Amino acid sequence: MIYAVIAAGGIGSRMGNMEKPKQYLKIKNKPIIVHTVEKFYVNACFKKVIILCPDQWVNYTKEVLAKYLPENDKVIVLKGGSTRNETIMNSIKYIEETDGLDDETVIVTHDAVRPFVSARIIEENIEAALKYGATDTVVPATDTIVESQNGKVISSIPDRSKLYQGQTPQAFKAKLLKDLYYSLTEEEKDILTDACKIFSMKGYDVHMIDGEVHNIKITYPYDLRVAKALLDEEIK
Repeated sequence: MIYAVIAAGGIGSRMGNMEKPKQYLKIKNKPIIVHTVEKFYVNACFKKVIILCPDQWVNYTKEVLAKYLPENDKVIVLKGGSTRNETIMNSIKYIEETDGLDDETVIVTHDAVRPFVSARIIEENIEAALKYGATDTVVPATDTIVESQNGKVISSIPDRSKLYQGQTPQAFKAKLLKDLYYSLTEEEKDILTDACKIFSMKGYDVHMIDGEVHNIKITYPYDLRVAKALLDEEIK
């Protein structure tokens, strides 16, 4: 079985003085989170679309999705965890308790504020996760990346041709991800950046999926303007 897992835990601190997290801001008369969920909701591959958000926003999220997706029996809203990986574990726990978990259960994890993900990216993540166990959506780095150990001077400049910028979705065989995560020490958990790192730390390959430049994450006010322009193009 295949599940979409939408992480909606952001508080929008970089968006400025907002009354609500950025995923609930509207573009083209719909909240960003609705645009995102629709990309997965319409895909027949998914048994359920699981949205995870802070406890205080669970009821609000349910109300928003019920308004824009009234026939949404396969949309589930849950409380997230204190970290992204704990949030993903909450989704796996739900799947295990409601439908059961086996070696072929796949979760496709995605940011609630990346509403322009394409069907091609989603489908390639599913296919590769079933084959390889773990995937990450990436695009080649276009800017030179510099490393600084102290935040004041450059320590090194890696070869840009070998660097990629991570996007989402990321997809995983859920049982394997769960087993690997709970095999980590607390010290190892403290240095995690995302779920792909769990596989890398344990010696598993993570298959790369070609992302797209327009698969943007809406983080800053400028991104909202770009998103509105992209939606204008989609509607034409």
